[in-house]
This record gives sequence, C-alpha cells and structure tokens, in this order.
Amino acid sequence: MKKLLEIAGFLAVLQGAMGLVHEFTDWNVGLVRRIGFLDGYEVYASLALLALGAALFAAAESRPPA
Repeated sequence: MKKLLEIAGFLAVLQGAMGLVHEFTDWNVGLVRRIGFLDGYEVYASLALLALGAALFAAAESRPPA
C-alpha cells in the first residue's frame, strides 16, 4: 500500500508540475490542459494536484512498512 501511495503521489506531483509548465511556457505537456471543464482554472487544478501529491507522500510515510 505504501508503494501505491508513493506512485500515486509522484504522478499527481508530475501532472501538477507539467500543468504549471504548460500555463507559464505554452509547452503542450500534461493532462490538465486536456480536461475541458477546467478551462480557465488550469493553474488552480495544477496547484491542487501538487497539494494532493504532497498529501499522498505524507500518507505513505505514515504507513508502516509491509
């Protein structure tokens, strides 16, 4: 379970960072830009993904090793 939380946290941080890179540099990277209902809120969604990734890493650290 710890490894699964770490992988999910890594993916969330990666997508959040790529969303911010897309917003500030116009590179076509990340999944946030492809989700239609987030038009205009991409920066907030990317920041939320970064926070989610940090929370998943914290949850993974609090789990005892299996």
